Amino acid sequence: MLQTIERSDYDRRASSQSRLFTLLDTRRQTWMLYSQLADARPFKSSSELDSLVHRFCQTLIDYTASAHFQLYHRLAEGTEARANLMAVAETIYPVIARSTDVILTFNDAFGEHDQLDGEALDAALSYLGETLVQRIELEDRILGAARHDRRSDTQA
Repeated sequence: MLQTIERSDYDRRASSQSRLFTLLDTRRQTWMLYSQLADARPFKSSSELDSLVHRFCQTLIDYTASAHFQLYHRLAEGTEARANLMAVAETIYPVIARSTDVILTFNDAFGEHDQLDGEALDAALSYLGETLVQRIELEDRILGAARHDRRSDTQA
């Protein structure tokens, strides 16, 4: 019985680590493409720019979905059991939800368009960058609270 419980805890932790890796990898890919896109300024309509914007939007949506399914779904549904994590998330999650709206608005405006408005893209990309910086800082606070709870669990 004890072995089953220990194995279950190990499996749960391994699954959590895998989800965390997926989240961090999609976040890294998003920032890489964001940087490439920002470096393409000033924006002049071209098939290369269209392709880069399209890939960035796809990666941005993948990151947003990954964050939701890897980190936020239990917080949003109220099924997270760790009290410290829930306390941190209660103040942070509403801001993260608003950042999701900014991400979706950017994707709707630029993700599927062949003729991009360079000025509009420039302004929206700057705002999106500020939003992503704030979101990542908040995600890191949630991840820090989760790590703190895990350490407390293993020391108990």
